[in-house]
Amino acid sequence: MGGIFVQQVINGISLGSIYALIALGYTMVYGIVMLINFAHGDILMVGAYGGYFVLSWLGVSPLSLILAFVFAMALCGALGVFIERFAYRPLRSAPRLNSLITAIAVSLILQNGARVLRFIGPNPRQFPRPAVHNLNLGGISVSNIQIIVIVLSATLMLGLNYIINYTRRGKAMRAVSYDMQAASLMGISVNGTISFTFALGSILAAAGGILFACAYPQISPTMGTMPGLKAFVAAVLGGIGSVPGAMLGGFILGIAETMTKGFLSSQYADAISFSILILILLVKPTGILGTKTKVKV
Repeated sequence: MGGIFVQQVINGISLGSIYALIALGYTMVYGIVMLINFAHGDILMVGAYGGYFVLSWLGVSPLSLILAFVFAMALCGALGVFIERFAYRPLRSAPRLNSLITAIAVSLILQNGARVLRFIGPNPRQFPRPAVHNLNLGGISVSNIQIIVIVLSATLMLGLNYIINYTRRGKAMRAVSYDMQAASLMGISVNGTISFTFALGSILAAAGGILFACAYPQISPTMGTMPGLKAFVAAVLGGIGSVPGAMLGGFILGIAETMTKGFLSSQYADAISFSILILILLVKPTGILGTKTKVKV
C-alpha cells in the first residue's frame, strides 16, 4: 500500500507540474487585467501541434525536442500577443462580462479553426514522443517522460519567478497589477506590460502543451479544453492572481486526481477535481494563498 501511495504521489507531481504551468497563465492575466482567459487551454493545443509538426519533420531526438519547444513557445507567444491586441484590448474598459464572452468566443475560434485547417483536421493524431524508459526504485516506477516533465516544469517556474521578482519587466508587471493608472503615470507602458504578460503566459502554455502530449501522446483540436479547465481550478484553488498559489494549486490538483485514479476509480477523477473547486469557493473563495481585496463603490 505504501509503495502504491508513493507511486501515485510521483504521478501526481508529474501531472500537477503541467497543471501548474497552465494555471500560471490564468493567474498572471487575471492579476493584471482581471480577465479569465478561457482561450488559454486552446493555446496549449496550438503549442502541442507546433511541437508535433517539428518532431514529425525532424524526427524525435534531444535536439529536435528542444527545437519543438522553441518553435511552439515562439508561436504561442506571438498568438497570445495577437489575441490580447485585437480581442481583449478594445474591451479593456468595457464590462467584464463582455471580455468573458469574448474569451469563450476566441476559444471556440481556435478549436474550430484548427478542425477546418487541412494540415490539422478534426481527427486525433499520435504525438511523436521520446521512447519511454522506466526506472524502478524499490518497487516504484519513474519514467523518463515524468522526469522530463518535472524537471522542465520546475525550471520554467524558477525562470518565471526570476522574471517577476528580479527584472524590470517583472517589476512593471507587479506595478501594473497593483495600480494600472499609477503605473502609467510613472512612465510604465501599460499596453506593453500587458502584452508581455499574455506572451509569457502563452509561452508557459505551449511548454505545458508539449509536456502534456508527451505524457498522454494523442493530440486533437479539443485537447486543451479539459486541461485548461483543470488548470483554472488549480488557479482558483491556490488563489487566482497569486503566482505561488497557481503552482501550489496545480500540484494539489494533480495529486488529488492521481490519488482518485489509484484508490477509487478513474471515472471519479474529473468529478473530484471540480468538487474541489466548489469546496474551495464555499470555504475560502480567495483560495489558499489568495488575499481579500476591498472594492470601493
